[in-house]
Amino acid sequence: MAISLVKGQKVDLTKGNAGLTKVVVGLGWDAIEQKKSFFGGKKAAVDCDASALMLNANNKLEQKGDLICFYNKSSACGSVVHTGDNVTGEGDGDDEQINIDLSKVPANVHKILMVVNIYDCEARKQDFGMIKSAFIRVFNPANGQELVRFNLTDSYAGKTALIVGEIYRNNGEWKFSAIGEGEQAPHIDLLARRYT
Repeated sequence: MAISLVKGQKVDLTKGNAGLTKVVVGLGWDAIEQKKSFFGGKKAAVDCDASALMLNANNKLEQKGDLICFYNKSSACGSVVHTGDNVTGEGDGDDEQINIDLSKVPANVHKILMVVNIYDCEARKQDFGMIKSAFIRVFNPANGQELVRFNLTDSYAGKTALIVGEIYRNNGEWKFSAIGEGEQAPHIDLLARRYT
């Protein structure tokens, strides 16, 4: 049974799950109902993009390839792989997924930060106040067992990026931390620059 977390909580992933070496991070969201504009027609759909930043012990990206996102779908080592971009967020379940092979994560990587940005948010005048039912979950791909779920329930109006959670090393084990912090970063590259 999955552990449901609230903001700020942490949980072990590998300690209680002997032999767990691979996890999938699923991120999901729904756009709030779009109102028709004054001139008819609907506003553009909100296109959220999930990304992963592989950070060292000093909370820094060591190389450009340590940012896994819609335009760089795999880390150089192959341990973190983005499965593809969902441009609408429609449908049930995960909208985007990131596969992580914990056994292949390089020793210099101490945490994998999961973030979500809104694509082209400035031109479309969009922010996370237009999103509902956002969540991050971690599951075991071998059996489909959901290990952790964190529903983001805070108001993120005016924010264009979310730092949703992180998977990090601790005494030889891997843990998950629910973060849920809103940020102003209209593109993943701008957010990633904070970690260089």
